[in-house]
Amino acid sequence: MTETTATARPLFPKPGIAVLGAMFIAGAAATMAFDLWGQLISPGIGWAALSPHGLARSLLGSFGLPNGDFAGYFVHFYLVGLLGYPLGWLYVFRPAWRLVIGERLAWIVPAAVYGFGLWVFAIGGITAVAGLPFFLNFTGITWVALIGHVLYGVVLVAVLRLIGQR
Repeated sequence: MTETTATARPLFPKPGIAVLGAMFIAGAAATMAFDLWGQLISPGIGWAALSPHGLARSLLGSFGLPNGDFAGYFVHFYLVGLLGYPLGWLYVFRPAWRLVIGERLAWIVPAAVYGFGLWVFAIGGITAVAGLPFFLNFTGITWVALIGHVLYGVVLVAVLRLIGQR
């Protein structure tokens, strides 16, 4: 089913500087929320601390690429947080959600589902490729990462929506 009215929103945003800027701003805010949760709040309340740059370093090392601290932070913050995950939302998940589910549900539902999918991808998939245990053996870090990825998805979409309303 395609929308043909003048008010119909396109399935994909038109690539351009405005979309790239919105991705960077939303991705930065979402990554900061993720890191605030996983590296400050969670350990502050006695739960596990996240080390997403460590996962990135492990992945790089498994491919024989440079895997120092800078490389880990670069991959985690810039390639994943500012580009990869926002691109996945704008050009893969959100269009697929709109085609299959539509827009009957509040924006927070697909945002949280996207975050859950990111968790499955990162902790269930990337860890295995990096040579780490599947879902990190379901230790405390696994569940802190689940909250962090869902938080990332919600903040990403909230900021994109705020930017889009301006």
